[in-house]
Amino acid sequence: MSNHNSVPPRSPSSSTPPTNGSQSKIGLVPTNNVITSEGVTVRARIDPTLTVADVVRQLCVNLKIRGSPSDFALRDGNHELVTNDNLRKKIKAKVDLRLVNAPDKEAREIAEKLLVRDPKTMKLTLYSLQRYIRENEFASEFIKYNGVAQLVDIISSSQGNTLAYALTAMQNLMELDYGWASLDEAFILRVVQVLSSPQSLINVCRPATAILKKLVEADPSNAPGPQAGSSKSGPAIVPGSVYRYGFTMVFEQMRKEKSLLETIVKRLGSADTAMAHYSMMLINSLLSHASDARWEEFIAEMERFNMRKAVVRLMSQHTMEDLTSCILDFQANMLRVAYRKKSTPINLETHPSHEADLNYIWNHSKLVEEVDGNGQQLKWRKLGFDTEDVELEFNDVGVLGLECLKRFVERDPDFSKVVLEHLSRPVERRCPIAKASNEVVELLSEHWAIFAPGYSTSTTFQPFFLDFYKVHALATNFFLRMWSESGAASGDFARVVALVRSQVKLALRSENVRAWHEVDQDFLCEYRAVRDRQMKELEQEDDLLSKIPIRNLRIKIHKESYEFVRQQRIQCLLQGAWFVIALPGNAPQPRESRRPTKPWRFVRLDNSLKYLHFVDSAAKFPVRGGLEDLPERIEISAISEIATGACVPPPNVLRDYTDLPPTSPLGPSPLSFSLLSIHEEQGSLADLIAPDQSRWADWTDGLNMLRKDGGHVSSEETKGFVDALTEIGLKIKLLDLSGEMVEIPSGLTAGPPPPNTDFFFSELI
Repeated sequence: MSNHNSVPPRSPSSSTPPTNGSQSKIGLVPTNNVITSEGVTVRARIDPTLTVADVVRQLCVNLKIRGSPSDFALRDGNHELVTNDNLRKKIKAKVDLRLVNAPDKEAREIAEKLLVRDPKTMKLTLYSLQRYIRENEFASEFIKYNGVAQLVDIISSSQGNTLAYALTAMQNLMELDYGWASLDEAFILRVVQVLSSPQSLINVCRPATAILKKLVEADPSNAPGPQAGSSKSGPAIVPGSVYRYGFTMVFEQMRKEKSLLETIVKRLGSADTAMAHYSMMLINSLLSHASDARWEEFIAEMERFNMRKAVVRLMSQHTMEDLTSCILDFQANMLRVAYRKKSTPINLETHPSHEADLNYIWNHSKLVEEVDGNGQQLKWRKLGFDTEDVELEFNDVGVLGLECLKRFVERDPDFSKVVLEHLSRPVERRCPIAKASNEVVELLSEHWAIFAPGYSTSTTFQPFFLDFYKVHALATNFFLRMWSESGAASGDFARVVALVRSQVKLALRSENVRAWHEVDQDFLCEYRAVRDRQMKELEQEDDLLSKIPIRNLRIKIHKESYEFVRQQRIQCLLQGAWFVIALPGNAPQPRESRRPTKPWRFVRLDNSLKYLHFVDSAAKFPVRGGLEDLPERIEISAISEIATGACVPPPNVLRDYTDLPPTSPLGPSPLSFSLLSIHEEQGSLADLIAPDQSRWADWTDGLNMLRKDGGHVSSEETKGFVDALTEIGLKIKLLDLSGEMVEIPSGLTAGPPPPNTDFFFSELI
């Protein structure tokens, strides 16, 4: 390194050229401005082959700075620490460098200032802390000097911008997987209280929301590496690990502030779209990690505050591209909720709420319990069940079916009149209302692929699905009307079910672009029009595919297909790919259409599935296996969303892609995607353009499937693969049956249970 004209000037503001100091290596290397803490600017040629420690040492000697060189470090204008990994890049880019305190020294000084609590300097100290605390060198020393305890104390006792800076510092600290295991329930309650207050500032609510989300996800089951202390009751908490919190600990504090969930729901409609984004991420995290013990209570609270309706409003109002991914995540989570309710059996002994719902239904029917001719109870059969065993009657639709029937009764003030009208008919002409309700639940579950937890292939918004109960009510009323208009008898139940299935498919088509009044209108169709259309459909369909065993087989194959495609997408990430480095859609366009010096980036996921490693290059080259050729990396956990179609291609680069569709150089590329940071101020971690549609689908869906709170797909291609594999697998399975001319029943009825336990299952040979 060499200095140009470098003797300390007479004063920090003097412009007198300094004299030459000692020299190390002088050559054709870039010249950087180096600014000292006193404000002195020195022009220096830095050899990029030196280490940062050598550069700092020579600067201290040349500038005659007192103190040990180990007490100093270099940062760029954005306060990013200069390391051996990025030194070469910063020298070549001729960025201005600042000679500042080393991270460990800075950490000690900030910890001491927090202890003093000087109101005049507190905000500035916290502002610096929130920038530096992400760095391991700084954080380890800050933690060692009891800085975390001081930060917690400040959060507990401050307000306004001071609280905002302190919470942001804590949020940034929690990006590290150490140092915050000492946070206790009192701290969690304080964060909950801050979020619960409608008066809290937006810049306070954002980091508070992010902190709660991180605590929810810091469950022992999410700890990296094998769980040495795992048992049947779950993974053990490793001493000193930050993975000791989780949903249960956070929800216990949330229960103390009843208004928290309601406030979060209201913030979904905030004019500050970033606040809506943070709130959506917290909601998705809570849904994804809800514990079995508190699941029902949490979902009930969420439903009470109309979370679904708030998200539906967000679908039409959102202005941020990354909110799309959050909403799709929410849909996937609600699909898991629906599946869990559907697979949870009714139990009148252990769940008083189930008995209360049944009593509500019965009381609003205004029927009287009787005894039939055989001396048996006649109650639930009056509502249309086949037996008096209601637990058995709801066996296929579970709690979801019970809730749908209750909501159906709530929506119709004339429910008792409907029941009495059907009971007034001859027995064979009565419509089994309760049985019809359960069948509609099955039809809607089939339509929206409520197959199993964790599987969602919807790539568009589904506002009708989020109002499942309303659609159920419309379809059930349609069922009753079709029964009456067609003059159906007891043996025509399957025929009416087929009519309703056909109408459900028609009414719920393209739900991301249709309005509710159109759905209402479709369910008002007359019987003759529905029947004529259904007959045309039957000419093109195979009746075999509508049978219940075949539908169940399709569900099983769909789950297997989804997991197969998921693994394939992740394998593509592990192999890596070349992309063009894009410009953000809102970035100013360059005046000159000059090709970037390094327009290409190769990205590869590491085997731990935690980091994306990459290298930027002027031209594509053969990349070796492993990570040796990929010096830079992005942490997967630092990615909040994968936004698509919002990046602009750089000039004179996309012409190298022969298989890309022609686009305007100023318009967003449909094959672009951005990795958005969990920190709003950082914006995008990477803006890339894929070489083709297949590579775009591989990476956008693969990255979404990696996220713990994700699980949705964003491309029609991936959805198409899952659907195609499902259909192929189903047809292959059916060849084994239809080839043998095996008769497949429309449904299977379980026989009565054994009278005792004196039996065994024989082995088939």
